[in-house]
Amino acid sequence: MHYFVRPDSVVRRIWGDADVILLIFAGSAAEFALNKAVDWLFFTGRLPADPIARLFSTVRYAQEIVFAPDDRARQAIGRMHTIHKGVEQNRGYSIPDWAYRDVLYMLIDYSERAYQLLHRPLTDPEREELFTTFRAVGAGMGVPDLPVTYADWQVDRRKHLDNDLLRSDYTDRLFQRYHEQLGTWRYNLLRRVQSILVPEQVRIPLELTPDPILPHSISLYKLLNAFKLRSVVQRILLPTEYLAQIQGLDQPVR
Repeated sequence: MHYFVRPDSVVRRIWGDADVILLIFAGSAAEFALNKAVDWLFFTGRLPADPIARLFSTVRYAQEIVFAPDDRARQAIGRMHTIHKGVEQNRGYSIPDWAYRDVLYMLIDYSERAYQLLHRPLTDPEREELFTTFRAVGAGMGVPDLPVTYADWQVDRRKHLDNDLLRSDYTDRLFQRYHEQLGTWRYNLLRRVQSILVPEQVRIPLELTPDPILPHSISLYKLLNAFKLRSVVQRILLPTEYLAQIQGLDQPVR
């Protein structure tokens, strides 16, 4: 069986771990709220209406690509391409190419940051493999001008962070929805996690002060996981109505 992502790939370890996935989307939720193309999310209304449901729908596509046989993974990429083109047709103009690259770059960057925060830094070959996987997703969607190597991506990533982010009314409206869905203390925890996860270009405009205590809390979380208390911790930290879906994100990997 030929797979889009090798069964022993670090990309599968990243996208088969519910806790890592939640961190990826914590970082992406912060950054995309600042993106100059965030108005596209408000055009369909799906993200501001229910950000958590949107998270799960996005993860389902990502996991289908990462864990499915090659033909099914490419079909999923094709469906994503068709969905986006339909939104563009309904609005009457195209999503900017740089906005597509921004989303791909977020998935690459926060995959690496989240895995490092909860587990360990990626090796150089693993970073290259992570980049290559998402570059292939972008190429399958017809995104132009993608960098060729991880080193090239790092340069372009910095340019995108410097040029494509701006705090706006959309930013504050999205964060208000996060607050409404999560409740005050979980929302405050989200912001604390974001403060140690996102790059400076995201942290400063969102007024996220790095939390010096949180890294120690993450170490405690790892210890509780080692004692098989992960589900108890998740039940405390996450809205109970989403708990089953969150635990369903875990995928067996080699």
